[in-house]
Amino acid sequence: MKSKMERSLSATKANFGTLPVFLTAISTILGAIMFLRFGFAVGSVGFAGTLLIIIIGHMVTIPTAMALAEIATNQKVEGGGEYFIISRSFGVNIGAAIGIALYLSQAISVAFYVIAFAEAFDAIKPWVESELGYVLYDNRLFSIPAILGLIWLMVSRGAALGMKALYVVVTILAISLVLFFLGNTEYAQVFDSSQLFKGSDSGFSFFYVFAIIFPAFTGMTAGVGLSGDLRDPKKAIPLGTLSATIIGMIVYVFIAYKLASSASPEDLINDQLVMGKIALWGPIIPIGLAAATISSALGSFMVAPRTLQAIGGDKVFPNRFINHWVSRGNFKTNEPRNATILTSIIAFFFVLLGDVNAVAEIISMFFMVTYGSLCLISFLQHFAADPAYRPSFKSKWYLSLLGAVMCIYLMFKINTPYAFAAILVMIGLYFYVSSRSDSKKGMASIFQGVIYQLSRTLQVFLQKADKAKSDEDWRPAVLCLSKDSFERYGALDLMKWISHRYGFGTYIHFEHAFFSKESKSAAEEKLEKLIHIASASKSNIFLETIISPSNTAAIVQAIQQPGISGKPNNMMLFEYKRGEREWLSNIVDNYSVLKAANYDLCILASSDRGFGYHKDIHIWIQKEDYENASLMILLSYIILGHSDWKHGEIKIYATFPRDHMAREQEQLIKLTSSGRLPISAKNIRVIAIEEDMDRKQLINGYSMDADLTLIGFHEENILNDHHLEVFSGYEHMGNILFVNTLTSKFIR
Repeated sequence: MKSKMERSLSATKANFGTLPVFLTAISTILGAIMFLRFGFAVGSVGFAGTLLIIIIGHMVTIPTAMALAEIATNQKVEGGGEYFIISRSFGVNIGAAIGIALYLSQAISVAFYVIAFAEAFDAIKPWVESELGYVLYDNRLFSIPAILGLIWLMVSRGAALGMKALYVVVTILAISLVLFFLGNTEYAQVFDSSQLFKGSDSGFSFFYVFAIIFPAFTGMTAGVGLSGDLRDPKKAIPLGTLSATIIGMIVYVFIAYKLASSASPEDLINDQLVMGKIALWGPIIPIGLAAATISSALGSFMVAPRTLQAIGGDKVFPNRFINHWVSRGNFKTNEPRNATILTSIIAFFFVLLGDVNAVAEIISMFFMVTYGSLCLISFLQHFAADPAYRPSFKSKWYLSLLGAVMCIYLMFKINTPYAFAAILVMIGLYFYVSSRSDSKKGMASIFQGVIYQLSRTLQVFLQKADKAKSDEDWRPAVLCLSKDSFERYGALDLMKWISHRYGFGTYIHFEHAFFSKESKSAAEEKLEKLIHIASASKSNIFLETIISPSNTAAIVQAIQQPGISGKPNNMMLFEYKRGEREWLSNIVDNYSVLKAANYDLCILASSDRGFGYHKDIHIWIQKEDYENASLMILLSYIILGHSDWKHGEIKIYATFPRDHMAREQEQLIKLTSSGRLPISAKNIRVIAIEEDMDRKQLINGYSMDADLTLIGFHEENILNDHHLEVFSGYEHMGNILFVNTLTSKFIR
């Protein structure tokens, strides 16, 4: 179902083809700055410097035009132009933030072009003064009637008459350029072409001149604002914007050459209408300037209200009446009359100010933000590989990246304070719109797609790469299968600590049921709850669910899960509540399955005390435990690396016959010190044990107050008639982690 805004916009009678898009864009590109400031650029930085300005400027505009064409051909483009494209690609949150800034830029641009139009009358000021005796000091004598005429035209007749006027002024613009190129000067007769690439010592810096000239290249998206009036936007927008951008670039190169070869640098810098002295018929240049500025003003005046109409249709503004008023159009044609009235007020206000040079720079900032956003969308969508993103025209990802980077770079090179101001305004608008919008679509969805693709690529790469065979490079890649995820959080906590930095963890909630729609729905709800818990605890665990009526089938299914890091899993963690034997019995009964998978096995026996104060970790080692010892020490070190255990310490207790005590203690100290483990020699204690001594009683005595105790066990301990006895006898202790390793780990 379409939104009300989209139904409203699509109601516009679409009559325009590709030509209006091209004419709107090219008349904005070859506009006021070309006539008034381009000669200044050539005189200030020379022909070579001007070529560099053209190249750098089009390193932004060409990628933007291609990105815009790509995005526009992915979906049905309706009213609102650039705003519609951005909001439907980024989401209303970001689209509205950019759209409001874009609208203000377009509305103020109307005033900017009208003021530039008034400067065309500088050519008649000497005649008026000499013939009529009047001195015309204030150009508002021309700009105010001009803006009032434009307002009347747009409010009363709308875009249709505006397009007819656009055809006329573009024709005048073309004639003025032809006469300019046909003209000649005395300077051209003696010009030495070898001076073309000579440097200039005008004293103006390159980026100062660039800041003045760059807006000349930024009109390529002007025609997109007519999107709601186009018969076939997917054809008209790419063809119109790209052709206008490329033709504009070529024309500017020839204009730069003509200026450099026809007038001295001094004349180019000091006479803003120097093109009139070069043209075959001088008066055509002020006429062309007037035509260019009026056409640019018309273009902005047609685009800005449609942007505002689309924003109001998305209910972005805080008041329902305002949203309804600005989005309301003409009953038959949906012309945005109310939005045009508001745009007229803004434009008239800035025309009264008389000077928008300072405002012009921040307008450029907002346009640069828009262009950068378009390029960024195109770049990210390339890597997100979203099946819903199927543009018929495709840009290149490296061109889109170039455009986005250049936009940011040039913003700060042109005017750093304005760049910060533009970015801060955009951020403020984004948070404002987000606070009012229920839409969840935005940057996150695009970035999520990119991350999915990046993750897939990395995992495939790691799978194909040579795997480290050395046990010295071991790190835990743990699978945890738990039935009691919401009764006790001990397993989740342990997985969080292991996965914090050094290890990788996948926690699987086991839903004991037959697979059905109901059990699947229940498992999904529990997964969402687990994700919320893990997010609240800032955990790096990957979470999954398994539905199975069989414990063995669930374990077999779990151990076949791929490792989230790209390397195979190597350890299985189970958890049970001390005193409850059913789940523990199922774990032990399936030991052969885990052995076949070559997984180390850890079983957490949870107590009511939990992990206490996260202070003491005790490791118990006996003569038969050397294989388990390294794994227990490494796991303890990894757990201790989490901030929950920042005040914790590891204590090792080793039980050996009395005559081996000194040697074993020396070996343990050497093992921990050479392995750079944070275990002090005073925390390594070797205890003599006699044949008739109860080891469990010894452990209870020393580790009753420990927050976590690690105890090793072996296959032979659980393959006898009393296979669960190895886990019992510790009723008064805290949490215990029973550890069994199938392969020796080396501590280096």
